[in-house]
Amino acid sequence: MLIKKSTWKGLMIICLLMMVVWVGCDRVNEIRIKSALKKFEFRQHHLGMQVRIALFSEQEETAVEHARLAFAEIDRLDAIMSDYRIDSELNLLTTQALDTVKVVSRELFSVLARAQEIAAWSGGAFDITIGPLSQLWRKSRRLGNLPDSAQFLQAKKNTGWQKLVLYPKNRGVKLLQSGMKLDLGGIAKGYIAQAALHVLRNAGSPRALVEIGGEIAIGAPPPKQKGWAVVLPNDSEKPLHYLRDTVVATSGDTEQFVEFAGVRYSHILDPRSGLGLTTRISVTVLSEDGALADALSTTLSVLEAEGVQIATNRYKGILVYTKKVE
Repeated sequence: MLIKKSTWKGLMIICLLMMVVWVGCDRVNEIRIKSALKKFEFRQHHLGMQVRIALFSEQEETAVEHARLAFAEIDRLDAIMSDYRIDSELNLLTTQALDTVKVVSRELFSVLARAQEIAAWSGGAFDITIGPLSQLWRKSRRLGNLPDSAQFLQAKKNTGWQKLVLYPKNRGVKLLQSGMKLDLGGIAKGYIAQAALHVLRNAGSPRALVEIGGEIAIGAPPPKQKGWAVVLPNDSEKPLHYLRDTVVATSGDTEQFVEFAGVRYSHILDPRSGLGLTTRISVTVLSEDGALADALSTTLSVLEAEGVQIATNRYKGILVYTKKVE
């Protein structure tokens, strides 16, 4: 049976209209799903500070459960990487890996490897073996006096990134100097924030944000938005950014510092001298890698302008904002 050309045109028009209606309905359903999402925020105390989680979900019960999973992940990783917890994997490592190879967890080895990589190219401006000096300066800030010179020299002797040896094949770690203590304060928060965000994404809450101190792990954007509204304090030209799928890390001494004899010392130490920074600078780094963003914000606080060019050449895709503080 032959069908007239005009009839063919009519059938084609009908089919096209049906496709438009189907696509339109699908788009309406998508908008309805997005509009049903509500924002929930949760705060708990972890890692010695307040941790904030914001996420979008249709049901409060679901949001509460997903936040619980994320907080549990934060606590699990803190038990691995904390230098405050006596029984953390990190602290136990310092007693078990002296002149012998100790196999560590995948998470801990990942952070140690990234830290050693940055220590190497920065000439030791980033150094997680700085633990003895960190403890000494914490005590000085608490008591209000400079570190004792003899204790300072001993702490310096017990630091040095070359004294930490990694064996990637079996995730082995060895320490070459007694009295060493590792401090992941300049890298772990970014790693942990991103890990918590990953848990939220896998649980079914990709539109989420995790904030731990100066580190913010950002997931998919809120409904009908191009990103999460985040103020970058060190971008003087355009501080308000709409960000997604990135980690923001900021380091500075606006809150943590101490003054001795008119000299202001930052809580950020220069591992090479063992002293707190006296030049006031604030650094913000954006990267898809949370540990990298966190570590670079600390490293570039020490290296300042000379390190920014090196870092941006080495790690493609990162953004760095620095600001001198008067």
